[in-house]
Amino acid sequence: MKAVVATAYGPPEGFAIADVPVPRPGPGQIQVRIAAASINPLDLRLPGGEFRGVTELTFPHIPGNDFAGTVSEVGAGVTGYQVGDEVFGHAMPRALRAMVGAGRPSMTTGTLAEYAVFEAGTPFIAHRPADLDVADAAALPTVGLTARAVLATAAPKPDDTILVVGASGGVGTTLLPLLAGAAVIATGRPEDSELLRAKGATEVIGYDDDYPGGVDLALNLVLPSDRLRRVGRALRPGGRLYTITFPTPQPEYLDRDDVRFELVLDMDGQLGGMREVAELTPTIGRRYRLDDGVRALTDFARRHTFGKLVVTA
Repeated sequence: MKAVVATAYGPPEGFAIADVPVPRPGPGQIQVRIAAASINPLDLRLPGGEFRGVTELTFPHIPGNDFAGTVSEVGAGVTGYQVGDEVFGHAMPRALRAMVGAGRPSMTTGTLAEYAVFEAGTPFIAHRPADLDVADAAALPTVGLTARAVLATAAPKPDDTILVVGASGGVGTTLLPLLAGAAVIATGRPEDSELLRAKGATEVIGYDDDYPGGVDLALNLVLPSDRLRRVGRALRPGGRLYTITFPTPQPEYLDRDDVRFELVLDMDGQLGGMREVAELTPTIGRRYRLDDGVRALTDFARRHTFGKLVVTA
């Protein structure tokens, strides 16, 4: 089958389109013919070598963890799916098995390919509703799960002033409509301003602009958690800052002890799975074909992205 592959650690410019064996499902697994997949930071970070202290990759490595497609084969013991079912979801590369949730986490052989294998018994994969477009279904999983987790954990109030750092990415453009009714200050580029306001931002400021003071709730979607001191200064006493990035928050990162500073992480789907994510609406910034999968990954790494990048079969 055709797939995007990394043959050694390095940047996406070193990836290639190659023919590799079709993965076959084992007990409790399903094989899916991939109709669409979307790009996430992990697709670059893992073959880029950021996790070498935790796990070593086996090459060739196929990136990709978000997908939509059709079940093409089922393994022994699978009862929830049959050949021909339309499905979508999110799964982690098998190389990261030791880092994900307990029990039977959602794992994959890599979705930037014509076929991929997934664990069947996970809340992170579901039947695709008939009214959910294939490309939208591929764009939603990671950003939808993250947006829902942020909303459930941060519990924004109607009268909150909310600062969203990194609002123009996949998570931000999915999350902004869920904050409707609050005063939302979004960071973005000047060319993103109109689009961010259409998504629900009350005000748009540049990445390097001064943040306003008196913020009740700050949501960091892009900066490393140890680089949030400037965000912390924007919070009022008793304010809250939630981040989806590592390293794990520490009080010294903000240099103040009068605010809440927490990581949002839901590895086990306790805050909802793919069925709930299907109710959300993603933003697709650019689309590519699988033959252009290397360019999609390179663009994600080198170009500004508004919303999600989607690769179709």
